[in-house]
Amino acid sequence: MLYFLLCIFCLQGHCFSAKYSMCGTFGKPSPCSFYREISHKKIFLFTSSSDILPVCLFAVEFDDCAGNEDVAFEVSVANFHVDEDLNLVPMQDVTYSGPVMFIQGLSAHADDMAQVAITGLPFESGHALEIIGLPHRLKRSLLVPPMTVTENQRAPFPRILGKVISTEKSWDHIFRLTGPGADQDPKGLFTIDIDTGDVSVTRSLDREIIDSYQLEVSTTDLNGNLVDGPVILVISVIDQNDNRPIFKETRYTGEVLEGSPTGTTVMTMTAIDADDPATDNAALRYIIIRQSPDKPSPNMFYIDAERGDIVTVISPTLLDRETLPTTTYELEIVAKDMAGSEVGLTGTATATITITDKNDHAPEFTHPLFEAYVYEGSTGVAVNLTVDDRDDPATGAWRAVYSIINGDPTRSFEIQTNPDNNEGMLSVVKPLDYEGTAFHKVFIKVENEDPLLSGAGYGPSSTATVQVKVLDMNEGPVFFPDPLIVTRMENIPVESFIASLNATDPDTLQLQNVRYAILRDPAGWLTVNQLRGTVNTLASLDRESPYVHDNKYTAAFIAIDNGSPPATGTGTLVIHLEDYNDNAPYVVPSVARVCEDAHDMNVAIVGGRDKDLPPNGAPFKIELGKQPGLDKTWNVTRVNSTHSQIMLLHGLKKANYHLPLLITDSGVPPLSNNSEVKVQVCVCKKNKMLCSSAHSHHASLLVMLATLILGLPCKYHCTDREPDGNDPFST
Repeated sequence: MLYFLLCIFCLQGHCFSAKYSMCGTFGKPSPCSFYREISHKKIFLFTSSSDILPVCLFAVEFDDCAGNEDVAFEVSVANFHVDEDLNLVPMQDVTYSGPVMFIQGLSAHADDMAQVAITGLPFESGHALEIIGLPHRLKRSLLVPPMTVTENQRAPFPRILGKVISTEKSWDHIFRLTGPGADQDPKGLFTIDIDTGDVSVTRSLDREIIDSYQLEVSTTDLNGNLVDGPVILVISVIDQNDNRPIFKETRYTGEVLEGSPTGTTVMTMTAIDADDPATDNAALRYIIIRQSPDKPSPNMFYIDAERGDIVTVISPTLLDRETLPTTTYELEIVAKDMAGSEVGLTGTATATITITDKNDHAPEFTHPLFEAYVYEGSTGVAVNLTVDDRDDPATGAWRAVYSIINGDPTRSFEIQTNPDNNEGMLSVVKPLDYEGTAFHKVFIKVENEDPLLSGAGYGPSSTATVQVKVLDMNEGPVFFPDPLIVTRMENIPVESFIASLNATDPDTLQLQNVRYAILRDPAGWLTVNQLRGTVNTLASLDRESPYVHDNKYTAAFIAIDNGSPPATGTGTLVIHLEDYNDNAPYVVPSVARVCEDAHDMNVAIVGGRDKDLPPNGAPFKIELGKQPGLDKTWNVTRVNSTHSQIMLLHGLKKANYHLPLLITDSGVPPLSNNSEVKVQVCVCKKNKMLCSSAHSHHASLLVMLATLILGLPCKYHCTDREPDGNDPFST
């Protein structure tokens, strides 16, 4: 049912209900026009399937100044017409109308147009539809009112939507409709009668695909030449409730913390409706139709009908995770359009709400006292401590943290949490001594990773006592000191005393004897007395032995008690060996090369080496051997405390010569050594040394006197010189 409100404005005795012209021409008001002499008046039209039609909206009076013979009226909206009594009446139930309609009066003497403005909303909105005549005149001859069409209409088609009016149309002018929906995709939706201007729709439309069409109307002559226009024609598609609400997700999940205040928002459910959002077709309302389980109350949650916010209704004290029958609740949510009315379409989704845990329960030991038995000398887990916690497992409110609060002054124990079962593992990290303390009492405290809520606290059950009993074991003898370090001179006589080993049995409550034996003696220099533990030399000690490192010789010994079963202990003896001058020095290098035509008489620089330590080594004295006549050909000059220079006094022929040298160290008493340097006199050509590989000459007086050619040192960079030849101090 619709209400129409008609307001007609009167001026100087004439009622201007439309735009008009006098006798077919535009001009000032005259008695020849649309007019009606009434004051402001409201006319209500009730239309429904049971109403009797037509019902007059208002009367139209037209004067063509010639008797109004054969006047024809055209109304732009197909649902209305002007009857024989010049009344504007609806032809059928009126459910919707555009904002403007036009009435054209046409006779042989006059052609005038009235515009009617329609404002308001349908009856369901509680407003009237108001029709107002506007007292101003159209300035175009082509009148194109907006039109509407309801989506999803059924056959038959085509259906007339409205009329386009041309005030200057003649028989040879035709209407033309162009644009998307006419001659452009989607083609053929709308047509226009080329003679009457009736606009029709040819098939059913879907507002959710296209909600409005903008076309152009024009008039042309029969040759296609434009006469008037184009004028925009807007066709709006009226929505029907043909789309049900759809949730963005089929299943929603949310969490709420136990003990949360009433009204706490858990989550927001959101559905969408493809219908027109400006109508009730897309006005959604949300309701909860099922809660599972329904304990302790079937209405633990509430959903805001318009926003879709799910909030808690249950009191904070009842929202206790540890007392609820389950920690997960499932809600079935329905979204209904038409603002929730009974005829609305619906969509459904599921909301799963989990009650999450707060740390409102302290962990408690299952027993106030735990016992453990540990063998002395051993390490590892001694006992597992068990606790109960009603909070959610695998959360910080449940996971336990253990600590030792008393009874472990020597820090012999350590406690950790077993991540698999939340038990506390008390371990021995320093071996316990039965003879020292056979009984330990350790106090343990347990807490949670997360702090407790205000009002909850740790009580006596959050502490426990662990009694650890140490079991006696036969412990091996212990050497003291370990290692035992002594200093001895190398080369001391065999069977000389080195040291006395001292190993004691820690099992003081048992009377046991200790025997000694050698565990490791790399050079085989030592022997030990089984009962007394005295160590003597079995062979001469040598500091220069490969078994001696950094002047230290290391041996290991074992002590064995007579317990059951026997126990052993090991100890180390380190002998620091002092040096004795027992190694004669020697000369390096042993080979030198020189060119026979060299001008430099320097043959080589040789150095001394000694295995002994200072002062039994350098400085060295290097001189010619005692053979007569050497000083006629050779000369040895000291360079520094370790090296000397060998020089030729005259040249030598190509041959190999053996030069005897005597080297003496600085020990007390000093040691000397006769060394020999092989001097190769070579022919040097093109940076190559050609040396003799045959016989060698001993550097004797007879050979030296027979040599007439002076030899000079080689100034070539010889490629086959030995590595030591380029570095006078190399070894």
